[in-house]
Formats: sequence, structure tokens, C-alpha cells
Amino acid sequence: MAVTIQQIADLAGVSRGTVDRALNNRGRIRPEVAEKIKEIAKELGYQPNMAAKALSTANHALQIGVIIQYAETPFMKAVLEGTESAKEEVERFGGQVFVERIHGGDVKKLLRIMKDFREAGVKGIALVPTDDELLKKTINEFVEKDGISVITINSDLEDTKRLCFIGQDSYASGRVAGGLMGEIIPGDGQVMILSGSQENVATMERTRGFADELEHHYPGIKVLEPRYAYDDDWVAGKLLEEQLEETPNLAGVYLTAQGESGVCDTLKKYRLEQKIKVIAHDYEGENRKNLKEGVINFILRQNSYVQGYESVMELFHTLCGNPTRQGEFWYTDIVIKTRCNL
Repeated sequence: MAVTIQQIADLAGVSRGTVDRALNNRGRIRPEVAEKIKEIAKELGYQPNMAAKALSTANHALQIGVIIQYAETPFMKAVLEGTESAKEEVERFGGQVFVERIHGGDVKKLLRIMKDFREAGVKGIALVPTDDELLKKTINEFVEKDGISVITINSDLEDTKRLCFIGQDSYASGRVAGGLMGEIIPGDGQVMILSGSQENVATMERTRGFADELEHHYPGIKVLEPRYAYDDDWVAGKLLEEQLEETPNLAGVYLTAQGESGVCDTLKKYRLEQKIKVIAHDYEGENRKNLKEGVINFILRQNSYVQGYESVMELFHTLCGNPTRQGEFWYTDIVIKTRCNL
């Protein structure tokens, strides 16, 4: 994965603008700071984007569109932070990045925005998709007929002509969650799966990986039928209450999507936070606090910022004739977080 200006800035303790000035020998900057930045860049193997510099020289207005569904959730807000950082970099070189946010999942609105982007002359689109046949058909049409490159973020649609997918290997992360759950609950325990929606490919793949891992390696554990909270904490809490009435000896809860705060609040309400084990995927919002307090046992971090940043930058590199991807799957690391390594 390409080294970013943001990574260098974080390590040097400076802003992205300061890194840009140091690496391009322009503007006012203290010599010792510039030297430190250049050393960090060298150690990380940072390579300047020559194609982007050529674009800047040509003053060519390359246009990229980004569509983020579920933009109100803490996870997608972090994805958007990465998107905005990439937008700043692209626009420094004369390109344009348009970012559209959708509350919840709304495939009709997504399709309308895609068509608006096409009419505006956008040549690359990064989007968080929904498992929808018309969306798949539209992606293929954009790629084959209009020459518009499409990258999927966080959730994939493999059976399309999209350029690549950037996000976590959802099936593998589900298996990791299953393995962790199998180690921390009794061998005959019952586990609840609380998911987002059946239209979200990523959460469905996590569910499949989780169930497969437990079936193959912890056959005594019973995986209950998934319930869907649609990324709503209140709904998640109510669904857990219903499950507790039906399954008083519930041993664990696996959240494939948002809803962690609702689950944790319910466990605290019934004083079950030390009895029922919880595994989740998102490191944002209240999750770190609940992880620190032991209400959540494990979080499988997805590196949301990288998903947003690299999707825009890969479109930019590709449209400039300098792609950096190594294939159609650009998987982010599966990082296991506990209260001991916050």
C-alpha cells in the first residue's frame, strides 16, 4: 500500500501542508523540521506521484466522485476523514473531488448521484455499495459504455466490472471473530449474531465466516439466527432484550455492524456485561470506552481512514496513468483490539 502524506505527518507531528512544503522545498519551514520529514519519508519509502505533478502542470481538471452510504455512522465518518484528506491532495494538483453523503442505505439516491456525476464529467467513482441488481448493472454500464472507473469501498460487488475493492476481507474477519468467540465462551454456549441489513455484502460475509468457523472448529456452540438492527443502537438494544427473553443463558453477541452502544447499554442495564461476551468490528464512537471497561471483549479494527483515503487516491493514480494497486482486492489489515492495546 502506498505511503501517504498523512502517515508522514502523523509520525513527524506536523500538518499535511508542512509535509508538502518540506518534500517540495517550498514555503517557510524550519530546516530541522524539513530534515526530519525527509528522513521519515525516506525510511517509509515514500514516492512522489509524478503523474499527479504532470497533471498539475497541464492544469487538467480531472474529476472524481465519492458516494458514502450510512454516512451518519461513526465508522463511515472515519471513512470520510480519509476521503477528505485525499480530496485535499488531489485538489492541490488541480483535480476535483466531489463527495456525496447518504443517510442510511438508499440505492435509489445512490444511482441518482452516480448519474449526476456522469453528466458532470466525472471519470472515476468510489462508492459504498448495496447488494442490488440494478446497481450492479449500472456499474457495468458506467465502466463499459462510459469509460468511468469504479471502486467499491468497505463492501464489495465482485460480480461487476468495478476496478477494485478497498476494505477488509469480510469473510476472513468473520472467521477471526468466530475463532475468538469460540475461545472465550463455554463449548456448549449459544451466540447471537446482530447484523446491519441483508443488503450489505460485507456484513453478510462476516456472518458467513463467523458461522463457518464455529461450525468447523467449535461444533458444540450454537449460532442463533441473525437479527438485523439496521445500524440503529435503539433497535439493537431491543433485539438483544428479545433474545435474552428467548435465550436466558446467552453466552455471546457478535456484532457485524453498528449497534454496539445499544447492546452495551442493555448489558449494563441487566448487569450482564461480565457474563455475556461481545465482539464487534468498529473502533469508533463509544466502542473504545466500552472496550476499555470490558463490556466489549474484542474489536476487529478495519482501518476506516485508509479505506476512504486510498479509494480516492487509487482512482487518481489510475486516471493519471499510474495505478498502484496489486490486483482487484485491496484488503486492509485485520487488527485485533482488546482493553490492553487501546
